[in-house]
Amino acid sequence: MMHECDCLIIPIMTEKAMSSAKGVYVFKVAAEATKFDVKRAVEKVFDVKVGKVNVLNRKGKARVFRGKRGNTAGSRHAVVYLSEGSINFEGGI
Repeated sequence: MMHECDCLIIPIMTEKAMSSAKGVYVFKVAAEATKFDVKRAVEKVFDVKVGKVNVLNRKGKARVFRGKRGNTAGSRHAVVYLSEGSINFEGGI
């Protein structure tokens, strides 16, 4: 079980993530975070009721820089569906 401060890294505030249905938020989370950890962290930090959580692993992309091949870092994202309330990011996390 992960601590709430370690689970959520940053909210994803791209145009695509913010234009989805009302009550849906996307977060970048720790690599070892589970759905239950994310749900517990969002409910405790933002004081809202979470309906469900989908978690996905984003694979890093292959890149070439000055003739050397490498990969960018991958990340883990969580899509959080709220059943009650809304999240206000103006104050920060």
